[in-house]
Amino acid sequence: MPRSVHAFTAAAGTAMLAAMLATSALAADPLRVGVPTDLSGTYATLGEEVMRAVRFATDEANAQHGVAGHMVEIKSYDTEAKPDLARRQSEKLVSEGYTILTGTIASGEGLAIAPLMDRWGSIYISTINKADELTGANCVPRVFRVNTQSAMDAATVKPWLAQRKEKKWAVVAADIAWGRGSGALFDKAAAGLGKEMVADLYTPADINDFAPYIEQVKKSGAEGVWVVLAGRDAVNFAQQAKQFGLTRTVTVAGVSFTTDGTVKTLGDAAEGIYGIINYSSTLDTPENQSFVKAWTAKYSSPPTNFEGETYLGMQVLFQAVKQANSVKPDDIAKAMSGGEFDTILGKLKLRAEDHQLLKPNYFGVVEKVDGVLRPVVKTTVSAADVAPAVTCKMPS
Repeated sequence: MPRSVHAFTAAAGTAMLAAMLATSALAADPLRVGVPTDLSGTYATLGEEVMRAVRFATDEANAQHGVAGHMVEIKSYDTEAKPDLARRQSEKLVSEGYTILTGTIASGEGLAIAPLMDRWGSIYISTINKADELTGANCVPRVFRVNTQSAMDAATVKPWLAQRKEKKWAVVAADIAWGRGSGALFDKAAAGLGKEMVADLYTPADINDFAPYIEQVKKSGAEGVWVVLAGRDAVNFAQQAKQFGLTRTVTVAGVSFTTDGTVKTLGDAAEGIYGIINYSSTLDTPENQSFVKAWTAKYSSPPTNFEGETYLGMQVLFQAVKQANSVKPDDIAKAMSGGEFDTILGKLKLRAEDHQLLKPNYFGVVEKVDGVLRPVVKTTVSAADVAPAVTCKMPS
């Protein structure tokens, strides 16, 4: 063989090997997801639900050789639901290569990290934060929300509230961004329907004694109370409301108050309480039925609302990675903005203007199904009917 031909063949072989190695390296780049969430604070039980959903989605993807060839890696740090700690833990995760963030519980946490996404070169996907500002007044290009915001919940409760005979209402809410925002929206909805707000009570996070607030509700003459509490706060309030007889004389309803997890903890104290249901394992879509079957086979119980919403967030992320054919935050963000995604609730659009996922919402009551208490959907409100107005001016 002539030397020149041999040299060409060797060079071609070297080039081919280099290309193969480069392709292999690209395919091997992992999708690293950081989960800063509450594992020891007021919302620790919700943090556990977030982690279960993230692990489930990760295991499911990796069993199929990853997302478009990228194996998924997850890492979590405890935020205790404290905004300052959430910021520090999120920055730590990003510095360790986990540039896709999700899983914070309190809205204050999401609002604390959102402005830093561009500086960190990361993106944040909210699956629980409800404060409207996150995808409204404080919106940023690298932040996305797949769960319902408070304005969407307010639109969902309004038809129910319009049919209620109770004229006087009180609010008991956590004194945080989510509680204040949701309470104000309920006040506005009630006033618009001719209802009278007789008490607006905002409680410190993680308190044990709700008796003073329950007594104020009783003295106010309220015929109904709207509760904006979650985690340990929700459990403590509901147990004490029953103990002091509030649930016997006043209609109790709320948001994130009677979730699957808290109902299981509360038992009979939760029966008859109305509320927003953002996700339910009973929703009758083929995609949800398939998800619930697989989840129940693994965990021996159906997914809770927070587990369903967090799994949906992972679905959107994974599909964006496939569409972008990349695990780089910039590429994923471009694929997510304005994209349509197949989810456990069907095909949903992530609005480009404010990065809010447009999804249906639900209202129901806690009652027994086959002898087990659970939140049961009574009303479905379409994505179009709960879609919030675009109030965001997305920076270019």
